Amino acid sequence: MPRRLLIGLIGALLFVSVAQAEVPANYKVDLLTENFPPYNMAPNGKNFAQGDAVSGIAADIVREMFQRAGIDYTLTLRFPWERLYATALETPGYGIFVTARLPEREALFKWVGPIGPDDWVLLARGDSRISLSTLAQAGAFDVGAYRGDAIAEHLIQQGLEPVLALRDQENATKLAAGEIDLWATGDPAGRYLARQQQITGLKTVLRFNRAELFLALNRDVPDTVVERLQKALERMRAEGFVDAVSDRYL
Repeated sequence: MPRRLLIGLIGALLFVSVAQAEVPANYKVDLLTENFPPYNMAPNGKNFAQGDAVSGIAADIVREMFQRAGIDYTLTLRFPWERLYATALETPGYGIFVTARLPEREALFKWVGPIGPDDWVLLARGDSRISLSTLAQAGAFDVGAYRGDAIAEHLIQQGLEPVLALRDQENATKLAAGEIDLWATGDPAGRYLARQQQITGLKTVLRFNRAELFLALNRDVPDTVVERLQKALERMRAEGFVDAVSDRYL
């Protein structure tokens, strides 16, 4: 073998071994999620599930992503979201999905994605006469939102005072019962939740933002782990895996 080729091969092998060494042996990420159909779901809508019992668009994508990247993980669905978010933010080795990647959150986590879209909408009952052209106009109505969610945080930042619920499903039933005038939620997530509560015929009064949903990892997670996961996701998207999963649920 020519000397130059041999040196190049040795260099390549050393590079691979160094890159692999950057991931600690037996490294594991503890993943947290919530009931957020159709992205993450527990059987029968319960607030606890683990491993393969967790289903949904994001759960299936994240599970495949970790397997392809060769990174060990645990997966737990719990409640409430605020506690899960705080755990992922403060505890090394943890991650949470899916969550909006917002400017004010950018430096708080390391990000992998996007996993899927999440338009922000105001929904009303089908017989509602409410008509809005700006989000500020919603301040004249009772708007329901999900406590701790990025949408609720955005409403508050815009000077609105949303009626907060511990579960977004509660807002669907409140809207149907006339307890709130509008429901600030994600699309398609909100409509999916409403159908689970046998609530249909809702109409979009205002579409006021568009967010992308990501896996957020604690800042302690090694960059090499993040890079492997991102590359795995990009391969999955190029192969059509991500679209196929979405089509299966929607």
